Amino acid sequence: MATTLSLFWNLSSASKKERINATVKLVNSLEKFQEQHTPKPEVSPGSEDDEENVGPTDGLDVLNAHDVAYSIRRLIRGLASPRESSRLGFSVALTELLSRLDTVTSAQVISIIVDGSKIQGSMTGQEERDVLFARLFGLATVIHSGLLVRQTPLLTSPSSATNSSSLESYKELVNHLLVLAEKKSWLRECAWWTIGQAIDAVIKSSVSWKEEALASMLEVVYEREKDIWTPETVAITLKLQPAMPEHDWKSTLAPTFKDSAILASANFSSLGRILKETPGEDEWQQSNTGTWKAQLHYVWNIIFDSFLPESEPGRRRNALFQEFFRVVVDETLFGASSSPERKFWGFLVFKKALRRVDGTDLPMLFTKNFMRSWINHLSSKDRHLHKISLDVVKDIQNFVQQNPELGYTLILQLTGIHGSQQFDKLTRTKTVESILSRMDSDGIMKYIQSLLEQMDESDNDAVAEEAKKIWIADQFTALVHNGAIPKREDWIQLILNWFAVQGLYLVKRKSAKGLLAALCVTPSSLLSEDFRRICRGKLLGCLADLTPPPTASQKGDKAPKEGTVDDESWISKVFTVVNHLDKDTKHVTSLSEPSQEEKLLLQQAHKTIDHLRQVDGEMRETARGVELLLSASLLHRRCATLDDDEPDAGILETCIAAAATMFSIDNKSKNRRKSHTISQSDSDSPKPIDMLVDVLIGYLEKSTSYLRAMANKTFLCIASAATETTIDLIVAQLERRNPADLVADEEDETASATSEDDDEDAECSDEDNEPDFDDGNEAALELRMKIEDALKANGAEAAIGDTDEESEEELVDDEQMMAIDEHLAEVFRSRSGDSKQSKNVNAQREATHFKNRVLDLVDIFTRKMPQSRHNLRLVLPLIELTTKSSNDERQLSDKARGILNNRLVKLKGPLQEVDQEYAETILDELHIRARKAHSSNALATLSHCSLFICRVLPNVGCEKTVLRLYRESIADFMTRKASSLNITFFKDFITRYPALGWRLRDDVLDASPKAINAYRKCQAFQLLNVILTLSTSTADSQDVLSFILKLHTSVLHFIDSACDDEVSLSAAQIKDLFKLVMLGVHQTSKVDSSNQNVWDSGAWRTLHGRLVASKRFGSSIAILKLCSRVESAYKADMANNTI
Repeated sequence: MATTLSLFWNLSSASKKERINATVKLVNSLEKFQEQHTPKPEVSPGSEDDEENVGPTDGLDVLNAHDVAYSIRRLIRGLASPRESSRLGFSVALTELLSRLDTVTSAQVISIIVDGSKIQGSMTGQEERDVLFARLFGLATVIHSGLLVRQTPLLTSPSSATNSSSLESYKELVNHLLVLAEKKSWLRECAWWTIGQAIDAVIKSSVSWKEEALASMLEVVYEREKDIWTPETVAITLKLQPAMPEHDWKSTLAPTFKDSAILASANFSSLGRILKETPGEDEWQQSNTGTWKAQLHYVWNIIFDSFLPESEPGRRRNALFQEFFRVVVDETLFGASSSPERKFWGFLVFKKALRRVDGTDLPMLFTKNFMRSWINHLSSKDRHLHKISLDVVKDIQNFVQQNPELGYTLILQLTGIHGSQQFDKLTRTKTVESILSRMDSDGIMKYIQSLLEQMDESDNDAVAEEAKKIWIADQFTALVHNGAIPKREDWIQLILNWFAVQGLYLVKRKSAKGLLAALCVTPSSLLSEDFRRICRGKLLGCLADLTPPPTASQKGDKAPKEGTVDDESWISKVFTVVNHLDKDTKHVTSLSEPSQEEKLLLQQAHKTIDHLRQVDGEMRETARGVELLLSASLLHRRCATLDDDEPDAGILETCIAAAATMFSIDNKSKNRRKSHTISQSDSDSPKPIDMLVDVLIGYLEKSTSYLRAMANKTFLCIASAATETTIDLIVAQLERRNPADLVADEEDETASATSEDDDEDAECSDEDNEPDFDDGNEAALELRMKIEDALKANGAEAAIGDTDEESEEELVDDEQMMAIDEHLAEVFRSRSGDSKQSKNVNAQREATHFKNRVLDLVDIFTRKMPQSRHNLRLVLPLIELTTKSSNDERQLSDKARGILNNRLVKLKGPLQEVDQEYAETILDELHIRARKAHSSNALATLSHCSLFICRVLPNVGCEKTVLRLYRESIADFMTRKASSLNITFFKDFITRYPALGWRLRDDVLDASPKAINAYRKCQAFQLLNVILTLSTSTADSQDVLSFILKLHTSVLHFIDSACDDEVSLSAAQIKDLFKLVMLGVHQTSKVDSSNQNVWDSGAWRTLHGRLVASKRFGSSIAILKLCSRVESAYKADMANNTI
């Protein structure tokens, strides 16, 4: 007993692992006890031995060891314990023990369980609940252990045998479970589920009383209340029908069910009412919502096992299940009169069915009522079933993740007849988008083909048909835009071709093969101009999405190939398709007809592109960039022309001229003026690369995603050809300008158009020229009110009337008129000021966004050409943005600071062919700005840039300039109180360049006496500490010794002055000074190998005495100990010299 008692405690542990371990140890121990036990001889009633062995009358002690019998009783009693997880642990241990013992009967165990779980009148509600659960769990252990149907005889004596199980014990167990089911409503489902487990055990067994046991269930289930059907009754019927095929089920199920098979289609309507668990037709009045629970009834698992068994795929009844789902789930649980609780069950059934159905049968789950309820509850967080609706979305996403080939099928259901093409928009989710991202490329292609086929489906409603076409275009755009969708060249090219055909051409004839056939485009497709404009915009947007942000390789010699399948860009591919369609006049007609002059220009552009494609060698990448710029410009020009946006012809001419000069292209044209412009060049004309970059900057001003992506991609290719003037051109765009000047520039650009409008307005009548203050414009109404107030304040209220009759009286005199003029002038001045302020804000915001886009070019250049000497020209402009940007330009300054810190400052290799004078000028400017920096972040950035320039100058022999500037900055730091420099500025330099830092030692020490306060002087000694730590190992020994002597003398006088209260030093500062002295002694011992140095320890002995006598430092034991250590170090060094 002592070996098993301790194991019972862990059976109640909250840890599943501990419970299982305790069960294993307990059962193994009890098995050993039972093996060693000798059964007692059978004792006749009334004998002396019987009187001596008075104890339990359950008979367990006859054939079982004392520990085993005790454990069985203890485990049964423990089922009623409310402590932690004792009911779980004790039931598992009891089940495992009963499954291994052949010395007990089911009748014995059932009797002990019933006797130990009787309800007493004095029990509380919680105690009664524990006892009822103990009986339920105990009876379940008899079933799960196999004891209920065990056929092994129980040997009680050599002459007789007792069966472990019997029909009577089975009926007794079922009867007790029925009593439990009727006792409490919340126990009903659990009790009937246990009865179902008993039936399964009997069906799977081969006991002699099998048929009698099943027949007894018919009486128990059906003859008591034949007309009352519950989900539990349905569950028992589903178990009994396959086991009793010869029974007359038609009469048993009548009149509730029409067919003898309970899962026949004729019974689905009745079955739906039963599974809905509402007794009447009016659910809201007769349903008992108090008994509703969020879990599905266990009968649904039995139904799914009957229709869609997972272990036996050959027995699946998919067609019948489709009808069952439609009637029982869609029309019943999701019916119009169903409550939210029943719809919640419906969603749970859908989730369970989603895991079971085959891919071909998946559409049958997305029924009409289900889709309506799902979309409605997804659309708002305030809906009752929003959370379970989101769970359904997650299950669908996980389903597609595991079965990507079925994503296409799901998309068709969500956007099909029962769903909505705007499913994501209606539900405010990204369900369709997430499914697309989980699909494979074949599924994406199938989806695209289905969308193309929908284009030809005619609709009587023109508005609906237009909306459908726009939706299809949106789906194509989403496929390209979504970065999570795996991209494949074939379907991307198909989408781009479709946008090009729909937006740029009119289809005349149907093509049986080729590009038009693949796009399913026919002449019957009548498209509106608005839809064609949308297609053109989406074509350019898709090309922008497919052109990734430029990221140069580590070596900076190649452009990235992201977003392309081969070396050809998507813009070039679309341009090739457009050229092909232009020649196919048999099937399509271009929507744009260029003039003769434009045709000549386009011919030159095409000829230039053909020549650029033949360029090879070092200029190949640059040629590809210029080709990309020309192709993208031609495509954008064509779309802009159709959108009534007059393109700038000079841009194309500039690109052609630059390409001709850069690659020696001979463009002969019949137009002499054009030819002269392209072929002639003079010494004052800009460089070709500057002309190209100027075009790119112009595109960045327009701020469309297509032009921005194209400009960045092009610049990445041509960055290697950039010159000083190119960088200056880019940097000029980053200069800060007055917002008023920006507004003036905009007004100058629109001056001509405004003058033309004024000429037209002059021809209008006087009535048309009168300002309309009643048009609902708030600003106009506010102005009118101010004017009226000004007139009323000066006695001119009568003049505000709307009458046209002339008054005989004079309304105002001269003085009043002058006062009115002043008030009106003030009103108009304030209105003009507000207008100008608003314009200034807008102009400044647009300028900030433009600079942000220009910084992309700077970032591209620094990553593509890290060793270019032109990077020096970027330092000061970026510093200007970093240090002088306003709060509204925070993003701009952060981006500029990132380029400085992450690109320029961290360059590994040296710059090539650096301009020494220019680099010195930059370093000088950096130090000037650092001395006046307004923030620590700005000073840190300036320090990093200074270190970057310092790395450049020594490579060209300009160390003197670096040392001169740092000496000046040290002097400024020490002597000027308003200096913005800090000690970190100099520490960074000394740490990065210790050899140069050593050469600043005397400057720092000489500047320390000139420090404006003691704190700055202490910082000077901190710098000297860094110098001594890093630089003495490589310096000349004599220089080190002489400097350390000088340093110690300076420190000695400084501490001595603190003792005289001439300067105010803290104890921590004194300690740091002593540590500096000790560092000097330590460094001296390293370099003074001949021990010729002689220290004067008497001065330090005298200082020690002064510190002891000092009121401030005499009580500091740490300071006195440090001074003693210094004195001892001097004495030790002197002793070495004496020896």
